[in-house]
Amino acid sequence: MSSSIHLDKPWLELSTEIVSELPGQLGVYQLGNEAGEVLFIGYAGGHSRFGLRSELAQWLAEPDSEVRKFRCEVNMQYTTRYQELLMVYVAEHDRVPVRNSESLAELGRLKLA
Repeated sequence: MSSSIHLDKPWLELSTEIVSELPGQLGVYQLGNEAGEVLFIGYAGGHSRFGLRSELAQWLAEPDSEVRKFRCEVNMQYTTRYQELLMVYVAEHDRVPVRNSESLAELGRLKLA
């Protein structure tokens, strides 16, 4: 299932080399395992010192993580887009990604066609 509401950018390897080249801009991102399954949806907001670069760099330091890939989108309305991506995930899986802690009660509901 694909629509413009999904984050359909290609997965990139979560590596120091690739993350260091990311822009210091605000936006949203997804983290995935080797199979490309979404494990976490996050955002780089106004408190992220170097935007997407610093948010993703934090994941590089996590030992023994199953997180291997990421994809991101520069977006100045990162909070709204973040919630939208969570709602899309919940609409398709009936739960939030395994590494997110948001309550389903806190999210709106989407019905995907």
